[in-house]
Amino acid sequence: MVLETFKHARIATEGAEINVRTAGEGPPLLLLHGYPQTHAMWHKIAPRLAEDFSVVLTDLRGYGDSAKPPGGPEHATYAKRAMAQDQVEVMAALGHKRFFVAGHDRGARVVHRMALDHGACVAKAAVLDIAPTLTMYERTDMAFAAAYYHWFFLIQPADLPERMIGADPDFYLEKKIGAWSKVDGCFAPEALAEYKRCFRAPETIHATCEDYRAAAGIDLEHDRADLALKVTCPLLVLWGARGVVERSYDVPAVWRERAERVQGHALPCGHFLPEEAPEETLAALKSFFRD
Repeated sequence: MVLETFKHARIATEGAEINVRTAGEGPPLLLLHGYPQTHAMWHKIAPRLAEDFSVVLTDLRGYGDSAKPPGGPEHATYAKRAMAQDQVEVMAALGHKRFFVAGHDRGARVVHRMALDHGACVAKAAVLDIAPTLTMYERTDMAFAAAYYHWFFLIQPADLPERMIGADPDFYLEKKIGAWSKVDGCFAPEALAEYKRCFRAPETIHATCEDYRAAAGIDLEHDRADLALKVTCPLLVLWGARGVVERSYDVPAVWRERAERVQGHALPCGHFLPEEAPEETLAALKSFFRD
């Protein structure tokens, strides 16, 4: 079992019921996963972070064992604004009004929106292997579209991607994470089994498509409306030196367009930093959040 020493809870927010695991004592630190994974992606480093922090792991709405509410005609249920609101409510329910937060992939997009909408709650934030959503869409070229084809596949109207993925979800998941990772054997069998268990569910496949549909629609509306706003808390940016983000962007520079205080560096891996480069990811997060 993954993260079996962590306490388990389910916390109801205004819009969803969120699956939660907690461990440790100290300053609160929320960790958010990405696509197509669950909170289990943090299993290599979360127990060690719990030596210094009160660690909170959640499944984003639509993922893992969290609720999968209907997306609605504009997919607003899966707007990063709604997903960030879930996480702020979870932390408040646990007694954490102000906290640290780190997110990978889709979770990092939730972190970005959270830092804009709930700046008083976020003491420091870290985003792993992303550039801002609006930047990525507006600067799309052929190389990016080929590497991130799923951004354009998953946003197609239901139920085209749902049926295609649902025909063999294990194959799709393994091909996806295999293509993005650059370190052989980085996915522990027990973690991979957990990703598959959750991703096989038709409602998860649909909800995760809704996440991407929201990103290509209502999230861009929110981002454009907030172009004058910047993340004011300290922001750590980490990315894989062997990944698409490294090849496509000057990562610190694009984040300085969106945040006031940016620091960070590349790690020797592909997309899945906490699993491909756990020691380096752990060291960077501990240093940043403890300073």
